[in-house]
Amino acid sequence: MLHNPKAKQTARLTILLYLAVLATLIATTFFPAPVEGVSITLMLAVKLVPLLAFAVPVFRGHNRGYIWMAFVVIFYFTQAVVSAWLSEGAPGPVLLTVLTLLLFVVAMVHLKVNRPQAS
Repeated sequence: MLHNPKAKQTARLTILLYLAVLATLIATTFFPAPVEGVSITLMLAVKLVPLLAFAVPVFRGHNRGYIWMAFVVIFYFTQAVVSAWLSEGAPGPVLLTVLTLLLFVVAMVHLKVNRPQAS
């Protein structure tokens, strides 16, 4: 439910960042090398299922879904910051840190822009 034209822009940007975070999570599973002895399917499920639960609200622009997604993205951001710190600035965790931060900020901007008009 988009309430104005500016909300359409922020919704598109949120979708783009959402997909970029998912793609980065998938890429970091395989690069530089998969962890030996761990199921790739299990790793992808643990990484992606919490975010994929918000696919419908993100693509439909539901404000409540954006709010809950923002809470979950904070956990991804925290994990990415710790990974970036421990890996001394490896590109994957740094990129994930930036993308999750941007996703959170843009989702919050979208919620501000997409408020329903007072009656």
